[in-house]
Amino acid sequence: MKPKARARRRAGDRTRRLKTPPTKMTSARANRVLDILEAAHPDATCALHYRTPWELLAATILSAQCTDERVNKVTPALFERYPTPAEMARAVPAELQDIIRSTGFFNAKAKSLIGCATGLVEAHGGDVPQSLDALVKLPGVGRKTASVVLGHTYGIAEGIAVDTHVLRVANRIGLARGEEAGKVEEQLMKLIPRERWIRTTDLLIFHGRRICDARRPACGRCPVFALCAWESKQAWAATGTS
Repeated sequence: MKPKARARRRAGDRTRRLKTPPTKMTSARANRVLDILEAAHPDATCALHYRTPWELLAATILSAQCTDERVNKVTPALFERYPTPAEMARAVPAELQDIIRSTGFFNAKAKSLIGCATGLVEAHGGDVPQSLDALVKLPGVGRKTASVVLGHTYGIAEGIAVDTHVLRVANRIGLARGEEAGKVEEQLMKLIPRERWIRTTDLLIFHGRRICDARRPACGRCPVFALCAWESKQAWAATGTS
């Protein structure tokens, strides 16, 4: 075979290798991943502190672009001052903003909290509804927030809450593909049985915080290393920094 022909053949081989799709994530494989994560993170749960559905709803609104730890430092004073939606609905915006200032975007969050509380009082008698459709109609409440509240306070699985940790870990492991939370949620819901939806969020978040860090993933001690589809896992495992 002539040199040019050999070069074309090698190039063709490389092209075919590049087009070969990664191992397909099946439902059985996804359930195996969740089983392993369940064993590795048995304490995985919602990190926000709350006592009632209202408190979790308010805390989740505050958690946008903010750490759960920071929110947990703010909510004791917040709920002492506004223990119910009725009292939050009557809040003076400036006073509310002062309490939640350290969570960031406090003007918008104060508006959302007051609007959400007003909607609860006017449309639901001050109770947090047990319906995703009803929740997402409230100011400041999106699908992710509604899924968190329904799952952790009522045990109702209407969706899989996709935050930055879930988005990153799901993509790295190969449970889903995409950068949009809605599309990733759709893929996860098709792949994972409904009875595991609530735990899926908690497990992927804890795994993202403890092992699958955004900047320094600890691939060398990852319990799902063998099932992970991330192309960089071998390199990170070999760094010795995990």
